Amino acid sequence: MILTAKMTIYFFNSFCVFVLLFYGVDGKFRNDYEFYDQAGGWFKMHEVPATWNDAWYRCFREGAVLASPENGNLLSTMKSLVAQHTKSCGVYTGIHATFSKGDYYSIEGVPLSKIPVSWAPDEPDNFQNGEACIIMLLNGTVADVQCTDVYPYLCFKKKTKNMFMGACGTLDTEYTFDARTGSCYKFHRLPQTWPRAFAACSGEGGHLAIINSDLEAQVIKDLYAKNPDSTMPGNFVKHSSHIGHCDWDERGLWLTIHGQTLKEAGYDKWSNGEPANSTQGSTGQYCGAVHRPGTLNDVWCNLPTPFICEKAPDSLVDDE
Repeated sequence: MILTAKMTIYFFNSFCVFVLLFYGVDGKFRNDYEFYDQAGGWFKMHEVPATWNDAWYRCFREGAVLASPENGNLLSTMKSLVAQHTKSCGVYTGIHATFSKGDYYSIEGVPLSKIPVSWAPDEPDNFQNGEACIIMLLNGTVADVQCTDVYPYLCFKKKTKNMFMGACGTLDTEYTFDARTGSCYKFHRLPQTWPRAFAACSGEGGHLAIINSDLEAQVIKDLYAKNPDSTMPGNFVKHSSHIGHCDWDERGLWLTIHGQTLKEAGYDKWSNGEPANSTQGSTGQYCGAVHRPGTLNDVWCNLPTPFICEKAPDSLVDDE
């Protein structure tokens, strides 16, 4: 039998899934995190500065938490990583008082009074009554800053017993493998804007789903059918979900997030009358979505809707 390129990819992905299913990746987390014995877990340095909320969200989507120096071992490891990997004056920690002014807790709920850190000189100052998030400086002391300021940050995943990767190479059990395409998919019922959905899928080791064929359109249609409106309480659009195409700010030129035209990607079947608003002003419908029948749609980028992520089974697995 002569294998086509698509068949080769399918068999390779199927083999990866077999390995993950029956052998797992015990003791591993993600290939973009590094394990530190002293800290008892995995760290990842994000050197691109972000607001505190965006840092929290990225770590959460990666299956981790925004790191806090909750004990001496974590503090020592974080200080070392900050010194090695950032040119900033400090990094965000997961310690915050966003729920109640002055009541500082880590994301895991540990109060600041039980965290072994000291304030930097003249801190905290709660400048202009607007500082509720905490950064760790290069020397390990901390300071309060505005949560809308941008800093690098560390994500942390504590090692626990029974960490076992599933068929999709992730601890996230909501990803399911579909043998028809060799990809894994996750339907997010909680609505997000298109940019926030993009960030969520990226953080989870995948991307907003890209439909590459009629067969994959059927996969998406079947996935959507498993998530009827009744499973998504709330007042938001449910007949359309964000996926991975947009007009790249060209107002009418529709490409996938991987830079292909829809035709090059293998699927360009729009719903009747769509794209409806691709060239009408600055508030047009410039982001991509899919309707329940598996046909394409254009939507407002800031419109919260459900969304669909896609990932390769080995996207987070070490190559070793």
